[in-house]
Amino acid sequence: MKGTLLIQLILLLGAGSMLFLFIRRWDAAHTRAWKRIAFFVFVVANIYAVLRPSDVTWVAHKLGVGRGTDLVLYLLVVAVSFFALNTYMRFRSLEKKVTDLARTVALRDAELLNRERLAVPADLAGTAETVGTVSSS
Repeated sequence: MKGTLLIQLILLLGAGSMLFLFIRRWDAAHTRAWKRIAFFVFVVANIYAVLRPSDVTWVAHKLGVGRGTDLVLYLLVVAVSFFALNTYMRFRSLEKKVTDLARTVALRDAELLNRERLAVPADLAGTAETVGTVSSS
């Protein structure tokens, strides 16, 4: 019984830490509302499963899974897969944004460089305009 209480305490502290860190960054603009709700439900379910493991086993039996731990493992595989896919998609999005930004900066720098190369000193500006109009005629 003492070992059970120790692991429950460790798991509850872990869930509480996740919840604290998540609430502390609650105002982050990039965190979508449905992700916030899903994470909150995940933490609450985690706490409930730690406090009432026999209920998890009952749900597992109702779903056709042998043990509660197996059900938790299956759900964990789905959650990790979602996390991996979400991280990959966010990485791809950031990569595209960085590429677009680099392209924009390169084009702007090239345009500024061309303007500097084509810039005519002020004392020759009148001559250059005259030569330009004469040569185009």
